[in-house]
Parts: sequence; C-alpha cells; structure tokens
Amino acid sequence: MSLDLAVRLDRGSFSLEVAVAAEPGEVLAVLGPNGAGKSTLLGVLSGLLRPDAGHVRVGGRTVTDVEAGVFVPPHRRGVGLLAQQALLFPHMTAAANVAFGPRAHGVPRREAEDRARALLADVLPDVPGLADRRPAQLSGGQQQRVALARAIAPDPELLLLDEPLAALDIDAAPAMRALLRRMIREGKQTAVLVTHSALDALVLADRVVVLGRGRVVEQGPTREVLGRPRSAFTARIAGLDLIPGTWRAGMLHAGDRMVAGMAESVDEGGSAVAVFPPSAVAVHVEEPTGSPRNVLPVRLASIEPRGDVVRLRAAPRPGGPDWLDGLAADVTPAAVADLAVEPGADLWFAVKATEVQVHPA
Repeated sequence: MSLDLAVRLDRGSFSLEVAVAAEPGEVLAVLGPNGAGKSTLLGVLSGLLRPDAGHVRVGGRTVTDVEAGVFVPPHRRGVGLLAQQALLFPHMTAAANVAFGPRAHGVPRREAEDRARALLADVLPDVPGLADRRPAQLSGGQQQRVALARAIAPDPELLLLDEPLAALDIDAAPAMRALLRRMIREGKQTAVLVTHSALDALVLADRVVVLGRGRVVEQGPTREVLGRPRSAFTARIAGLDLIPGTWRAGMLHAGDRMVAGMAESVDEGGSAVAVFPPSAVAVHVEEPTGSPRNVLPVRLASIEPRGDVVRLRAAPRPGGPDWLDGLAADVTPAAVADLAVEPGADLWFAVKATEVQVHPA
C-alpha cells in the first residue's frame, strides 16, 4: 500500500512540517539527530498524535484530514508497529501474542492461531516449543522476533519500524536485520523505518528522508543520500567527513579556509559541501608544508578504537569554525603511538584534493 503524508504539528517551541510519500512495497528510512521530529512523525502516522494541519493517506484511504475533520483511531488504521522494545504481553504465550492482532480484527480464533504458529515457525524455525513459551522464557532476540511476527500478523497496510534493532546485542542484530529484510521483501510490505544506523538503511530501505528541526533536509534513493550527503548529520551517519561552504573560483570557501576538491555540477557562488572519508585524512603534530593538500587546524577531542583502525575525532580550536567539530581521521594504532598525543592536543588534519568530492548543498 502507498503512503502520502503532508502535515504540520506544533508542540510548544517545536514544529514538525513535513511531506513524505512511499510507493506500494517501498521501505522509507527516516534519519535525523535527536529532536529532529522522527518520533513525532511516527506518532502522526500511527494516530497517537493529531496534527494541526494536513493529511495522512495509507493505501489510498484517508486516515487523517484536519480540514475535513477525519481522524481514524490507531487501532483502525491498518498500521503495525515494531519498536526498540518487544513490549509483548507478559501473561500471554508467544502464539497468543501474535494471534492478538488478527483476533482484534475479527479473525476466528482457530484461523488466528494457525497464522500465529505459521509466522512463529517462519521467524524462529529452530526453536521447538517456542509458541507456548511466555516472554520471560525468551531471550531478547527471540522476543524481538516474536514482536515482528505480531506486528505483521494482522497484515497491516503500513509497517512502522522504530529503531527495531537498537536494543539487540551485537550477535542478535545481524540475524534480525536479515530476517526483517526477508519478511518485508517477501510480503511486499510498505514500511517506514526510523533508525540511526546507516547499515540498517542500506540493507532495508529503498529511499531515505533526513529530518532536521522538524523539516526535511535531504531525501532520495538510499545509496545516493548516504553516498553524497548534504548535511553534517547524514555525513556522520554515513561515516564520512563533511565541510559546508560556498563554491567560488574552483574552491570551496568555508569561512577563512579554502578547500580544494573534485566538484560535480556545482554552481558558482552556490552553497556546497566537501565530503571525504576519514581514511583519507593524514594527521600531523606540526603543520605540513610543501604538499598540495587541504590542511585543517584542529583540537583532538577523542580517540576511539574501531576494529583495525583508531578514529581520531576533532573539535575546533578556540575561535575555530563549528564545522570542524566531529571531523574524523582513521589511522593505524602504530600511527597513534607515533603521534603520542592525548585529547586536548592541537593537531593538523590533511587530505588530498583528489580524495575530496564537492556537491551542491
């Protein structure tokens, strides 16, 4: 089923004003920093929040229309929800939890129970007797799989996924991610996924919408948005560095700094961003000279081990531009030992122009 939403909702000093759409069977990922409006958007879609203006249509059916006075309550919207926490009924068995939705929609008991057991066998094929266990007898990963079966059991027109993998441990998350992808694709399920994970978006979503302060700041095909980010948040979630500025005379002007890079369809005098991977950044204790690289004075904010590399996270020096905050360099442990620095030290980040891509902002 398709989704069409264009709403405005005012809550004190915060205002959500967005328009998003999803085609039948499409998965739309919603990204954004804390406070951007992601949870508010889900509340509007689910019917837990009433917008001040606009409409929500699911599968061609209007479930909210402020001007027309239409507001379908949550339990009649045909919307399923899978949240961070499984939130299973503790007094019910797994099968009873999954059968609850169909039963609430008038499906006969035997038919609902058969569907529940079939779904449980699909999401947890290697756990005999699971259908008759209560949530307290299940692991966190098993509970989340039961919650997925419960969310799709009523055959919802729209599935809302609210950070569904955030509460799982590192071992359970990959299997659950693969299961989600299979269940969504096989069921041709239209879904909205709220996540902070670039991997979740890449694996599960067809398109991405990025929210900032209640507004859409980026949107498009998932790989395009994450591969060519236009905002600092999207760059961070995609694991890239980003510098905003203005494109003039073949250079990105970022305050008193000029950044050289490979530009693509950037208008003279237009807002632009320079994007590059942390692996392309060289780190120096003294300012490097005699090399055609972009050189940025930073203050070391943190040292973060990340598998085979160490990520050095930057902050501005006193009086430096805000866009330096959060820039990262990935170096080897040996390089960190050679630098012999700790957070608070002044460093220089250098990156070759050939490693920098410049896009319109």
